[in-house]
Amino acid sequence: MADVHHWSCPYCNRDATLRDHDYLNGGTSLKIQDPAEGHKHLEWYYVVCPNPKCKKFTLNIGLFEFSYNRVVNEWEVGALLRSWALIPPSRAKAFPDYIPKSILDDYNEACLISDLSPKASATLSRRCLQGILRDFWKVKPGRLVDEVEQIKDKTDPLTWDAIDSVRKVGNIGAHMEKDINLIVDVDPNEAQMLIGLIEIVLKDWYVAREERKNRLLNIKSIADVKDSMKKGKP
Repeated sequence: MADVHHWSCPYCNRDATLRDHDYLNGGTSLKIQDPAEGHKHLEWYYVVCPNPKCKKFTLNIGLFEFSYNRVVNEWEVGALLRSWALIPPSRAKAFPDYIPKSILDDYNEACLISDLSPKASATLSRRCLQGILRDFWKVKPGRLVDEVEQIKDKTDPLTWDAIDSVRKVGNIGAHMEKDINLIVDVDPNEAQMLIGLIEIVLKDWYVAREERKNRLLNIKSIADVKDSMKKGKP
């Protein structure tokens, strides 16, 4: 039976079941001894999305610990040390182009540099969140912390609680009260948390609104056709 893997495409955002004809993977051992680092193992993973409407490919590389187990007399691959997303170059999700370009640009760049510079990534995410609040909710411009407070009675409690919780975490909370373009010190987990928050609100606000509009327009279209047919009867 073919090997099966569960996978999510970064281009079309669809979950998929990968079989052995959808991907290739391999690796090589880097047995050049570094006194400070030891041996390493490099692995690569190439996937073509099985969705016929997508069919785009991804390429990722991972660097692992590699050591000799004297108990079983074998070399063993250990912990993942670092990974690289080569194609696409980040873990950014694909969002529709009806979302303002400036918002998507900040989000995509925040994802692109999240590993290289969490501080710069968090700065872009903060600016992205502020752009979303001003565009979607038309909040009165001010400090980000105050703009978040303005939507408390406009959005669902769970979403607002999530935003408020992120606002209170570590350095993010303190820095939401500062200049939105100021580069502030955050750790990688905080930067990734901000990116996750952006993805949630983009989906729950922009995408959900558009899907609701399309469903209502479809219902109206069907009703109009039925009404026209009814009026056309003798």
